[in-house]
Amino acid sequence: MDIRDEVKIMLTSKRMSMTELARQMTELSGKHYSQSLISHKLKSESLRYSEMKLICKILGYRIYIDFDEIRLGR
Repeated sequence: MDIRDEVKIMLTSKRMSMTELARQMTELSGKHYSQSLISHKLKSESLRYSEMKLICKILGYRIYIDFDEIRLGR
């Protein structure tokens, strides 16, 4: 599953539209976000980590990163 699908699932679970997400992102960040800009970033996989953190904050999710020590050679 790619990030676009995950954000869509999160939006659906919170009954929020992409337009409303863009409005709240603009309000919280002070940067202009539109529905089309977010859709483009998701489709082109150019969403920044800071933007994903903001999306998660708005939707009430957390990001967890779990490093597999075996893969890292430790």
